[in-house]
Order: sequence, then C-alpha cells, then structure tokens
Amino acid sequence: MKWDWSAVSDFMPHLWDGLLVTLQILALGSLVSFVLGLVWALLMRVPSRFVTWPVGAVTEFVRNTPLLVQLFFLFYVLPEWGVTASALTTGVLAIGLHYSTYTMQVYRAGIEAVPVGQWEAATALNLPVGRTWTAVILPQAIRRVVPALGNYVISMLKDTPLLMAITVLEMLGEARLFSQQNFQFTEPLTVIGVAFIVISYLASLALRALERRLAH
Repeated sequence: MKWDWSAVSDFMPHLWDGLLVTLQILALGSLVSFVLGLVWALLMRVPSRFVTWPVGAVTEFVRNTPLLVQLFFLFYVLPEWGVTASALTTGVLAIGLHYSTYTMQVYRAGIEAVPVGQWEAATALNLPVGRTWTAVILPQAIRRVVPALGNYVISMLKDTPLLMAITVLEMLGEARLFSQQNFQFTEPLTVIGVAFIVISYLASLALRALERRLAH
C-alpha cells in the first residue's frame, strides 16, 4: 500500500464541507439536548403522576432504543404521516432528542446535589418558585454538571456519522462519497479519523477551561 498525498489534497475541500456540517449538527444537537433535557428534569419534579409517568415513559423509551432506529423512524416513517423535514433537521432533532434523555439524568443529579439549606434559605426569603429555580437552584446545579454535559457533547460528535444513513453528508459521508468516486479509501478515512481525534481533544481542552472558570 502506498500513501498518496495528492488524494489527501484532493479530499481536503470535501473535508471542510463535511466538517462544517458536522459542527452544525453538534452545535444544534447539543442545544436541543441541553434545553430539552432540562425540561424533562423539571417535569419529573412535578408532584403529579399525570406528568411524571408520561415523561418517564417517553424518556425511557428513547434512551433504550438505538439512535439509528430513531433516525430511520423520523426520516422514513413520519413523512408517511405528513410530517416532513430535511435530512439535516431530522438528524439534529434525533441526536438532540436522544441525548436529552441522558442530560436529563445529569440535571437531575445536579439538582439533587444542591444542599437542602439552599432551598430552605430561598423559602425563608419568600422567593417565588420561579425565582428560586432561576437564581438559586439551577445556577448551582448546572455548575456541578458541566463536566458530564461536556462528555455527552463529545459522544454526540462521535455519533454524527450515523446521519450518513439518512443522506446527511457530514465528514464520514463526504469521505465515503469521495472514496467511491475515486477508489481511494485509505487517505480520506484516515484524514477524518484524525479530524475526529483533533476535534475531540480541542473540545476536552475547552471543557477543562470552562470547569476551571466555573470553579472560581
């Protein structure tokens, strides 16, 4: 086997195209998972089985079924019911929904880790419920769970290639298309492997910096 640097050079424009799509999926998917996960966590604290039971059932179902199955369902089944979206939008929603069931548990642990005294102090100050959550509980809870949330961002990054199954051309999709067209597989697949390692490493450095900043 001979390494062909010209193949690497030819693939680079495709890599940048795929990288932009990958980062877009990662950013939007993370946003969906963080926001929706917090919503799930707050709903699970509502003192009513009519709320907690459906939320628990939905999140357990989503967490215990493969992401690829959910992608296929959203992309191929929902259009039969009249619900359509682009492949990229479907992929973002699928990843965000899937990982929201994990971030929900992270938020739950963070909320439960807030000392009881903080709740009692908010009650003693006669703070409204909304103010108690936004000014006292959630700031402390989120600060505690940043490392775990960051780990899920890296996991989402590594799951973005699954979107190739619904025609989204992220990095692996671009590499596969280039390889099939040029019959060169080693170079593009190696390049995207290195790209994933670099992005994951940079993300971990950013996470550590954020942890240090929140610790002060």
